[in-house]
This record gives sequence, structure tokens and C-alpha cells, in this order.
Amino acid sequence: MSNENEQAKAYVQHVMARLHVAATALAAKAGISATTLTRPLNDPEHKFALSTSTLGKIAEATGISYLEYLRTTSVGLPEIARSGRPPSSAPVVATVEAGAWREVDELDQSDPEWVTVPADDKFPDATQRVYDVSGDSMNGLKPHPITPGSRIVAVDYDEIAGRYPLRNGLVVVIQRSRNGGQERELSVKQVAWFDDRIEFQPRSTNSKHKPIIVRHDDWVDDGVEVKVAALVRDIIHRLPG
Repeated sequence: MSNENEQAKAYVQHVMARLHVAATALAAKAGISATTLTRPLNDPEHKFALSTSTLGKIAEATGISYLEYLRTTSVGLPEIARSGRPPSSAPVVATVEAGAWREVDELDQSDPEWVTVPADDKFPDATQRVYDVSGDSMNGLKPHPITPGSRIVAVDYDEIAGRYPLRNGLVVVIQRSRNGGQERELSVKQVAWFDDRIEFQPRSTNSKHKPIIVRHDDWVDDGVEVKVAALVRDIIHRLPG
């Protein structure tokens, strides 16, 4: 799949997120066939790219310019090669563990441990945080499993959401809140984008782990509020000894 088509798909997903609409509703608004959007968005092997005509119709119908989107985001820029990155430091803020609900007081990190991490060349202006990994909900992630005892380095998603929309395959830290925000669960999931919903899926050899599912216009899963807290960027595996 060409980089240009990936940029076009990212733009469409950005428009959908901005307007809180599904692909079918966006297609109707732009006066195009629903499958013109749903097929390339849902099928990574779809052979036809989104045309400039389609992107122009979306931009005209929504007032969100494709060229302006590329200009104000990092999506249209070449990624700097990850070589010789200088070290940085980030606080260890919490433990991610699917199914582990904790009182907010337990998450207090007023005096966190700081560790050395690779500087992030793609998001140098975003806040980096480190999470301890517990549990096996992502031990089957390919090609790099996230195993218990490892650490992940992530950037705050609120700081980059406007220029880096969710898309298939991203690995994120999901925060679920209940009881008026007094209890929270933090877990790592992989994004699966569908026409009518987003699934945050575990990648585990343990079948007990289930996806967190939200609709594009309603980020509530079984009465629990859902939020993307961070985008995972690096994994730190610790060896015995």
C-alpha cells in the first residue's frame, strides 16, 4: 500500500473523528458511495486507492481540507530514521494490567521513579511516560510481544490526537473509568477500526482477555467510560540477572 494512500485513509479517519460520524454517514454527506470509503478503510488488502476526486468531495462537504490536514500534521512528512537517538528520561507512572481496577489514590505518582528512555524522534514535543506491564493480555502481539515484567514507553495521546488519528494496528494504553472516576483500569490494546465501531483488542495466548468496544460517537463500553491515554512507542524488555 502506497504512503499516499495511507495518508488519504488517515485523513478520512481524522474527518470521521472530528465530526463523530461513521464512514457510511460521511460518504452520504459527501455524495459518494459508502463502499468507496468502507472498503479501503476496513480491508488493508483493498487494491484501489482513495482518489483525489473522493478526497475533494469530502473536503468540500465538511470544510476540512486534505492539503491543510497534511500541512498541519506529521502524517505527510517523511519519518526520521531511528538511528543514534539520544537518551531522554521519563517517569514510571502506573502499571498496565487488563482487568485490574484500582482506586485513583493507588495511582498517585507524586514521587515517581525516573528512567532513561530513547528520545522520540517522531513526537519530540510530546510528554513521554513509562508503564510497568503486568499480566498476559498482550503476550501474543506480533512481531514484538509485550510480556509481564517489561516496560512500555508511551506518549500522551491527548497531545498528539489532532495530528495523529487512530488507525488499524496502533498499540495504545486504554483507560477505563467507573464509579464517577474513582476507579480506573489501565491496559494495553491494539486498535482495530471498523465502519461502525473501534475495537481495542488484546493480543494474548490467554483466551480470557476480551476486546473493549466503543462506537465512533459513544465512547462508553458497558457503562464504563473509555479513553485513549497514550500511544505506545517502545518496549523495554528486562532480562533475568
